[in-house]
Amino acid sequence: MNFEVVTYGDSVLRKKAEPVKAFNADLRSLALDMIRTMHAANGVGLAAEQVGRTCSLCVIDVPPAADVEGEGGPRLNPMAPMPLIMANPRITARAGEMEGDEGCLSFPAIYGPVKRAYEVTVEYQDLDGIQRALTVRGLLSRAVQHELDHLRGVLLIDHFSVPRKLSLALSLKRLKKETQERLKACPPA
Repeated sequence: MNFEVVTYGDSVLRKKAEPVKAFNADLRSLALDMIRTMHAANGVGLAAEQVGRTCSLCVIDVPPAADVEGEGGPRLNPMAPMPLIMANPRITARAGEMEGDEGCLSFPAIYGPVKRAYEVTVEYQDLDGIQRALTVRGLLSRAVQHELDHLRGVLLIDHFSVPRKLSLALSLKRLKKETQERLKACPPA
């Protein structure tokens, strides 16, 4: 099943995720549905809040061709399992810095420069509840940081400069209004 991606203006995006406690068939089903939804939307990451859930779960799938440094370089994260499914993730180390345009499925057609750590170590539980740790770089590091922000209620626009936010004010107002109108017409179950 594909979910509808929650867009800016829905209050669930600002909610902090509750820890996952039950590692069962329902969690597996949610993770698989999130992966399908992410792929259908041409995204590389999706957090539970973006499908209206408030559990600490996110999925990431960076294509091998995008997991390189520069043109045709070697893969940065060949050992990272894709798609990556993380329950209760937390970043335990950061190194370096990178800045680049970033987008979000909850903010269609809105992009802006965001500074992130170039490398992060993330600890998480897999779908069986087994504790894992992974150190990642580049785009995968950006995606991990972005999705973990969602799980804390932090949004892409929170990283934008004041001038960038001002330049997007009308687009953000329109998106928020469309989202709120859609919610009034068809409230979540």
